[in-house]
Amino acid sequence: MIPTLITVLGLAVLIGPWLLSIANRLDRLHVRTDAAWAALDAALARRAVVTRALLDQGLSLVADRAESSPRVARESAENDLSRALGAVDRSSLPPALAAELADAEQRVVLARRVHNDAVRDTLVQRRRRVVRWLKLSGTAPQPSYFEIAEPVEEVAAAAITPRPSARIVLTDASGRVLLFQGHDPARPQELFWFTVGGGVEQGESLPDAALREAFEETGLSLSPDQLVGPVWRRRAVFSFDGETFDAEEWFFHAAVDAHEVDTSGFNAVELATVKQYRWWSAADLSSTEDTIYPRQLAEFLPSLVDGSWDGRIRTVR
Repeated sequence: MIPTLITVLGLAVLIGPWLLSIANRLDRLHVRTDAAWAALDAALARRAVVTRALLDQGLSLVADRAESSPRVARESAENDLSRALGAVDRSSLPPALAAELADAEQRVVLARRVHNDAVRDTLVQRRRRVVRWLKLSGTAPQPSYFEIAEPVEEVAAAAITPRPSARIVLTDASGRVLLFQGHDPARPQELFWFTVGGGVEQGESLPDAALREAFEETGLSLSPDQLVGPVWRRRAVFSFDGETFDAEEWFFHAAVDAHEVDTSGFNAVELATVKQYRWWSAADLSSTEDTIYPRQLAEFLPSLVDGSWDGRIRTVR
């Protein structure tokens, strides 16, 4: 009994300081993330102020909506403002105002990068087994990346390319959804998970695009009657490999009993940016600290799996 107690106390003496150092580092990372968000919020607010200085009523309304949006809707609202500013003829503005707007936009870019770097480092620490098992993160909320399109050029907002896409919420007999993990070539450190699917080609219908993407990305030959929907619609502005897209994503649902994923149909970009795939349950999605798109996948997945979808196309984030 006494030798066992001594052993336990010895382990506590050795492990205690190590665990304390991990907890302290995690606390500092959360503080860093909070400070980075405050700086980003300030940069976004300044962009809104400069936008209102353009004295355009439509732009002012968009800026007001972005500035007043809650955190969960902020990305979409700020991207709406980015889209609106992208249509502004900078040559018609007074030089001083054009320069101030460009400066405000670039400060947003820099603040976003600092924020997302802080989020990345915090998530890496929170994902460590010892942190998860011993719940060393305490009650601190999980930080999340702020996805806002970045200007391609230094002095103007990016040209935005419309990109309609068809995606499939592909589930197996256990109700798990297939997701791929990948990254933007310009930001390989920011990993995220996403559903099967991709851009709609010229002259292609949404169902045809969904079926083609499913075959190219998974090797699965689905028939048109296996597609349900579209069930969801998502609008997002994002940057990928230096190009900015205004994506309108239409989600279908398809259920299969089982399938061995075959990624041999990946194109060069997918081969370079997709790291792995995994089947996720709704419980897995709800508990993970990984970045998932769409963000509401865990919330709406059960209604597809149990067949309770009411036929309405829902807007998801």
